[in-house]
Amino acid sequence: MTVKKTHIVLATKDLSIGYRQRKKQQIIASDINLHIEAGKFVALLGKNGIGKSTLLRTISGVQEALGGSTSLKAKEISKFSNVELAKALSVVLTERLPESQLTVYQLITLGRQPYTNWIDTLSGTDIEKIDWAIEMTEIAHLKNRPFYELSDGQLQRVLIARALAQDTDLIILDEPTAHLDIHHTIKIFTLLQKLVETTDKTIIISTHEVNLAMQFANNFILLDEEKCHHGTLDELISENSFDTLFRSNLIKFNRSLKQFVIQKDN
Repeated sequence: MTVKKTHIVLATKDLSIGYRQRKKQQIIASDINLHIEAGKFVALLGKNGIGKSTLLRTISGVQEALGGSTSLKAKEISKFSNVELAKALSVVLTERLPESQLTVYQLITLGRQPYTNWIDTLSGTDIEKIDWAIEMTEIAHLKNRPFYELSDGQLQRVLIARALAQDTDLIILDEPTAHLDIHHTIKIFTLLQKLVETTDKTIIISTHEVNLAMQFANNFILLDEEKCHHGTLDELISENSFDTLFRSNLIKFNRSLKQFVIQKDN
């Protein structure tokens, strides 16, 4: 697949991910080579325990790689200072927020920390970015509420707003629809798709909502036991990449429907 380097926002080279346990390494996946173009909605798919969260944590600099490298706009991620990295990418992980009395608006203002060093004084630009993020995520009616009163779906939109206020070219989200019902799950996918289309930001999400991801995302990373696949839906279908994503007799990938379907006994 030919890639235009000028449009690459994130790339990995021979990346190995996993954990260090004392003096030993537990490698989950290796030889990961990705080239993510700007302005793409990328869905990271794979079965439970395959390493999706570990991959996201590694490419975002939260977790150290076991080998290889990750680059943002051709600069190796290890060369970024904390502030520089916070201006380059924003991350929404699955960890629960610490208890506090912050309102929704105050929580979103935390996205401006890389520019203010703290929340002491917000500039006119900071306020504009915050208000824009609230407008884009349609949560103006929530901004004065304590964040701990929110439903899971509402809180997820607030966390996306905080990432938007951070104003980075790349946003990474780990399971943004976990614990949400189908209605709120579709609303989150619709929101993320809209953000990519209207802001030209690049969004990478991990998700178990495989069939929904195929309807909304335009680029995919597939992790299976053997390798990491990357490309558009049609490219990966032509390479039969989805056929081995879930090794199960219960479901199979239907190429004509471009969806996973239940495998019924004849």
